[in-house]
Amino acid sequence: MKNLAFLQILSILTVFSGPAHAQSQTAYGSKIMVVTAHPEATRIGYEILKSGGSAADAAVAVQLTLGLVEPQASGIGGGTVALYYDAVTKQVHTFDGRETAPMEAGQYLFRGEDGKPMSFEDAAVGGRAVGVPGTLRALEMMHKKFGSRPWRDLFSPTIGLAEEGFTVSKRLAAAVAKDEGNLQFFNDALLYFFPDAATPINEGGRLKNYLYASLLRKIALDGPDAFYKGANAELVAKRVHDDRDNPGLLSIEDMASYEAIERKSVCKTYRGYLICTAGEPTAGGMMVLSALGVVANFDMASKGAMDAGAWNLIVEAERLALADKNYYMGDPHYVQSPGERLLDGNYLKTRAALISPDTASLKVMYGNPSGWEKLKPAAREPVYPKPPGTSHISIVDARGNIVSMTSSVQDTFGSRIMVNGFMLNNQLGEFSFVPEVDGKPVANRAEGGKRPLYDAAPLIVFSPDGKPFLVIGSAGGSGIPGYILQRVIAMIDWKQDLVSALAAPNVINRGREIEMEEGAAVMAESLKAKGHPVKVLGLVSGITAISFANGMMTGAADSRREGTAMGE
Repeated sequence: MKNLAFLQILSILTVFSGPAHAQSQTAYGSKIMVVTAHPEATRIGYEILKSGGSAADAAVAVQLTLGLVEPQASGIGGGTVALYYDAVTKQVHTFDGRETAPMEAGQYLFRGEDGKPMSFEDAAVGGRAVGVPGTLRALEMMHKKFGSRPWRDLFSPTIGLAEEGFTVSKRLAAAVAKDEGNLQFFNDALLYFFPDAATPINEGGRLKNYLYASLLRKIALDGPDAFYKGANAELVAKRVHDDRDNPGLLSIEDMASYEAIERKSVCKTYRGYLICTAGEPTAGGMMVLSALGVVANFDMASKGAMDAGAWNLIVEAERLALADKNYYMGDPHYVQSPGERLLDGNYLKTRAALISPDTASLKVMYGNPSGWEKLKPAAREPVYPKPPGTSHISIVDARGNIVSMTSSVQDTFGSRIMVNGFMLNNQLGEFSFVPEVDGKPVANRAEGGKRPLYDAAPLIVFSPDGKPFLVIGSAGGSGIPGYILQRVIAMIDWKQDLVSALAAPNVINRGREIEMEEGAAVMAESLKAKGHPVKVLGLVSGITAISFANGMMTGAADSRREGTAMGE
């Protein structure tokens, strides 16, 4: 009877999920707004909101859909961190669904047979780097607290889409073609993405995923236990262990014991604007707040968006934030970190004093926050850069509740291991591959049950009057903090509107050279004169954001990807 009732609901909601509305990369509205990395996910999220669902309801449905149509970036086989603003209590909640290392994993997880750290490619393709997926548990936790529609109703649109088929996007087709050398060694992925075992799926083709639909039906009826226990968990563990070239350690016990965590949000002010993000082990937002705390000591408003002096300050602030992150940050259940001491205004003032307007500080060291006298770990060895496989979701519902959520499988297509129609992550590759330096433990080294650092930077920003001002986050791996930092400064200091801020050329620093898009290259010689190495290249950020002004919302998706916005 339970299955019959569910099928009846499915038939009703298949009509509900009907034909797509007109979409674009920018939308305006005063009631609801959803911006995601894919048109189908945006449409489904919009229809959930339109029918009275909450931001939490829409986030569940959107993430399920992204796992279907954008499997190279995120999905239920990966992890997530979500911010939820409760419009009634005015509180920002953080839900940590970050992956955990198998309990058998140790600090030498990524040491090769020669005793040296493995390359990222050797470590991350296959079972070794698969962590326990956390996305579904985080969605479950957020939905139990803030959902308004039944859990199982939120699965129907994606189930219908998986069975009827969706149109392969240009980005998905390109990702499959580019990663053919890896995907062809994993049978399920090969059969799915290469229907005739030789030719990859083409843009505009139709792709169906019956295995994913079947699993979603079980999770809809029985909750996430259908994912973390029983047949699915056993198959996940088997595939990870049986990987011929790079077996992993994940077990059915690891799956069954996984728990999402509700953490305290981290909120700091910048020019009177309150900016909230997730705390460790999500490090990206902390890095944005750290860099902003440094930049706050300088007059940015008088400088323009194409002023080389302004960018000298920004990239130096990024370097300082990165140095502190690499030295101190890690999973707080395993590492004693200074935490919010790294964001103290007085401490960041001393960091700002290290910046020269004329000379690049290429050898930036970590700082020493006041009151922090613990034995410090050694600096993390950076692995640079790691391929991004990430997606961000920005949602506002009719009651003013907000979701800012970043999800990922880490590398493009994660581990490349496909189970029941979804891709398994390789997020353990975010751990330091060097567990100790000079006999001291590295904060972000691998340990059983530990969550690796995460460069995600989901933000919710409030204007000086306390009202929502901006919801923002991005894809882009280690470039995420820089992408977000740039837009916050652009909108607060330079008074740019959201669309203009997103369209501006990306300029970031990940610890080595300044990376910039062609449109910013006019500043290259001036920055080189200060001693900065500069590299001009394409930087494919994946920002989705919503801004608020005068009772209206603007939703915008990064033009560098295929995301869309819908609102009313």
